[in-house]
Amino acid sequence: MHLLEAGSQTRTSVEDPSHVGSCRRAAQHLAEACQFDETLVGRVGIVASELANNLVKHAGRGELLMQAIYDTGSITIELVSIDRGPGMQVERCMRDGFSTGGTAGTGLGAISRLSSLFDVYSAEGQGTVAVSRIDKQPQGRSALPKQERGAPEFGAVCLALSGEIECGDAWRIAKHGAEMAMMVVDGLGHGPLASNAARAAAAAFLQRPFELPGETITHLHRALSGSRGAAAACALLNIEKSTLSYAGVGNISGSIVSTDKSRGMVSHNGILGVQLLRKQQFEYDWRPGNCIVMHSDGMSARWSLGAYPGLFSHHAAVIAGVLYRDFGRPRDDVTVLVTGARP
Repeated sequence: MHLLEAGSQTRTSVEDPSHVGSCRRAAQHLAEACQFDETLVGRVGIVASELANNLVKHAGRGELLMQAIYDTGSITIELVSIDRGPGMQVERCMRDGFSTGGTAGTGLGAISRLSSLFDVYSAEGQGTVAVSRIDKQPQGRSALPKQERGAPEFGAVCLALSGEIECGDAWRIAKHGAEMAMMVVDGLGHGPLASNAARAAAAAFLQRPFELPGETITHLHRALSGSRGAAAACALLNIEKSTLSYAGVGNISGSIVSTDKSRGMVSHNGILGVQLLRKQQFEYDWRPGNCIVMHSDGMSARWSLGAYPGLFSHHAAVIAGVLYRDFGRPRDDVTVLVTGARP
């Protein structure tokens, strides 16, 4: 069984060349804290510098998100660069020697070679989102690896309200065989008490993630007794059976998305740990090539992947970055979790 988790990400605004060094140092510090060796720490630092440089030179400004993702037995550093600049021609920019900023033109090519996974989405007038993941035990691949058909991917953004040290949201994933279990939780309010509730829910979810979501919701409700309370939603995907079971309480939104439509999943009112008004599990069909989007109310629900030509074919982490960029609300903690397999 694989258990996937991360704390809240750090978010660094990049607005001028002086911020590049601080991004590099922060990324290297994260890698050192994860006990990456000297070579990998240097690799993480170079990728952070190149991503930050691109933000300054090509977009004028943007932000760099950093997080450590813990999988059973491994650690991955993820760097996500996000901007609302003019966009770029990705295929041309990936070629060494091409530059629109008067540089040697090795930025994206270098990032790709140094990454265990790399993907980028850019649209004219909308901006660019680039994702680099660097494994503690790299597998010798620098570009985005080809996934086995139907194999699930994931991507997540989880950020605290600006000014808060602790995030009141959390997400978790568990994978075993053909099953993938997912949870998104939003602790009531902000700050340490909300964070405590979210962590308690996450711990309870991981105790028995492959129970049916309706039963998991009951388990979370009991585990959160005495806490501030939380909204949460749980989903259990069975790839072999092409089924998705879902249960939610409170203001967590869930949708099944395909290339041509989006179907919202149902949550009921209530606050886990305080008042469970109604618990109901719903069953949905799932098709290879669908993705699942779950998010807290720190992101507006008025999004549509159809507004982004070609985005659906990109990695789930890129989709999560685009949705956060364009629909995140600045006055709340925000979490968006995207899982599924590309067509």
